[in-house]
Amino acid sequence: MIYMWALILQVFLIGVSLSMDAFAVSVTDGMCYGDLNKRKAITIPLTFGLFQALMPLCGYFLGSLFAAYIDAFDHFVAFGLLLIIGGKMVLDGIKELRSGQEEVAPKKFTYHEVALQGVATSIDALAVGLTLAMTGIDNVSIFGYVSLIGVTTFVLSIVGLIIGRKVGKLFKNKTCIAEIIGGLVLVGIGLKILIEGVIA
Repeated sequence: MIYMWALILQVFLIGVSLSMDAFAVSVTDGMCYGDLNKRKAITIPLTFGLFQALMPLCGYFLGSLFAAYIDAFDHFVAFGLLLIIGGKMVLDGIKELRSGQEEVAPKKFTYHEVALQGVATSIDALAVGLTLAMTGIDNVSIFGYVSLIGVTTFVLSIVGLIIGRKVGKLFKNKTCIAEIIGGLVLVGIGLKILIEGVIA
């Protein structure tokens, strides 16, 4: 019984750790997307929570057979996706600044971009699934554990989104600056993931 609660606490802390990137991206999304309504806004934490639950589940069932392959490329994929998304935001923001228009149309929300962010911020969770498999967790319990990771990410992403919306109001007349800052944050997260993956 004590072991089970210790494992639940461990999985919860893993969920908090994994969700930090999703939290930071949620802040960026809340800050930069100017056309968020309730339906679009809830899509962001739902997407991040879903991917953070699915990735360790996939890692768990893939097993140690593919562990070496996953560890070898996951950080490069995450870095590449965030570099593309963040780099485009930075370039668009610089282009708007050079045009002399600080007050421009806010960045548009797109489902495919949020999906890419979800993949980029959760792909390293595949290795967590492999680790959980090695602890001897059974096939039924794993669904409860990955659900806990997903819910933790969902809640923290909502908090990040709210913070981002409030910060975004400070840049409401300078959306290009908000877009540059947001893009740099995404690239920075990508670099962090890449460096951690290379060093590990």
